[in-house]
Amino acid sequence: MPLSVSNNIYILFFVSLLCLSLSLGQLNVQAQSLPVGTPVLEDYYRRTQLMGKVDSTVSFMIRPIFPFSIDTTEYFYSDSLFRPGMRISGTQSRKKSLQVLPAILRQQYYGNPYYNLNNSSILKAKGYQTQLSAGIFAEYGPLSIKLNPDFVFATNDKFTEYRTHYGFADIPVRFNGNAISRVNWGQSSVRLSFDPVSIGLSNENIWWGPGVRNSLIMSNSAPGFKHLTLNTTRPVHTKIGSIEAQIIAGRLENSGNNAALPDDWRYLSGLAFSYQPRWIPGFFMGFTRSFQIYHEDMDDKFSDYLPLFQAFQKVNTKEETKRRDQLLSVFARWLLSESKAEVYLEYGFADHSYNFRDFLMTPEHSRAYTLGLRKLVPYKSWQNEFIQIGIEMTHFEQPIDRAIRNSGEWYTHSEVLAGYTHKGEVLGAGIGPGANFQSVNVSWVKGLKQLGLQLERYEHNGDLANAFGYREWVDFSTAVFADWSYKEFIMSTKLQGIKSVNYQWQSRLGGNPKRNPFNLNIELGLMYRF
Repeated sequence: MPLSVSNNIYILFFVSLLCLSLSLGQLNVQAQSLPVGTPVLEDYYRRTQLMGKVDSTVSFMIRPIFPFSIDTTEYFYSDSLFRPGMRISGTQSRKKSLQVLPAILRQQYYGNPYYNLNNSSILKAKGYQTQLSAGIFAEYGPLSIKLNPDFVFATNDKFTEYRTHYGFADIPVRFNGNAISRVNWGQSSVRLSFDPVSIGLSNENIWWGPGVRNSLIMSNSAPGFKHLTLNTTRPVHTKIGSIEAQIIAGRLENSGNNAALPDDWRYLSGLAFSYQPRWIPGFFMGFTRSFQIYHEDMDDKFSDYLPLFQAFQKVNTKEETKRRDQLLSVFARWLLSESKAEVYLEYGFADHSYNFRDFLMTPEHSRAYTLGLRKLVPYKSWQNEFIQIGIEMTHFEQPIDRAIRNSGEWYTHSEVLAGYTHKGEVLGAGIGPGANFQSVNVSWVKGLKQLGLQLERYEHNGDLANAFGYREWVDFSTAVFADWSYKEFIMSTKLQGIKSVNYQWQSRLGGNPKRNPFNLNIELGLMYRF
């Protein structure tokens, strides 16, 4: 990025946040994060919170999490990312250390590339694909450096394409070229941490919201992007409850698959806030807000770099004069530890209301939502064995008011033409614009081990089907999956059969579906903890 006034704003922003973190925190280094999407382990932490073995004030709605900060016992040191043997050198207070990060190898075969969800830098590409990640983590005083790049290779097999893009945003049906090899920064970061806050430059994936399969605003469906971050590393306990928060400022790039898009990067600013009232144990509520704008459309004003604190209603802003796109969501999660269960909801808007009257008249305009629950049923509780039941649904397709007031597809915009994407993939829910999704899974769990069955229905971009008079394209899938651990190894595997009805919207309304193919997706993962 060439030096300019805008770069000076970046520097000013970074220094301001650093001063804030210094004023709030103390020197207490706990900067090692558990990357979003870490196989087996991330879900393991959340699952054990249902059992009452993790701090119940941790929301799990702003991730990555910082396990050293939430683990007040020795419970995880035998079954976690942070094994005692990982540390090469260091002191008990962790003021200086050097660690070898786990080596993770993932191999996939995708017969249906559209069913590749929440896989970060792994491409939505047909055929064989592999990802290898490894690295080191070092900290000295408040400074921590994590070098955790990854390498991805995809055969990117050809297949019949009835459209070039999945909707109207920069989401290509197939990436250009033949085989693709990429080296990414992966989950790398540089941080200064002062308990309970951390500030840094990061390429890590972010997840905001309570969803397990989908998140409306931020997930690991796209590769990580370069961003400045100011975030809490643990819940901040106050007299009225616990607070977690994150503010980011980052850079988004195009896929390179659409020459019609502006040749310019996009500036993204975002905020996530979670609050647990002191008087309602286990209940979390919060909101997320994000803005993106093409770099060339920015002015060197503070409001362009941090518009997050502007009014929500258009009548009180100058939003209509800005070529800027905003997304907003509110969410809640209720952790019921005694019942070993959780329920959660996220409700979002892609086009905020002009004023309060506008909201009251059409409260469903441009809305999307995710809701779900998980429950652990004791199987052999004295051996920590449970049956886990999970249900989640996500809905993006426009409500019936589209007939008189069309809000367009989620993640698309008339001015920010690339949409809410990075390198050709959606930053939010991996199912994409206009989609509807339902998932049910049942599994046996014991520690890190899990054996399960998953049933899902995935309706692709219903808004696109409605706009052009197509029949729905719906995938029905059945999957069996297994996670296992043995000493320093953690293994995961998934075999998924997918039956597509009216694949790629080939039939219009009133006609019979032209193609109903069946495909297999296979995933194999292996992690070695040093």
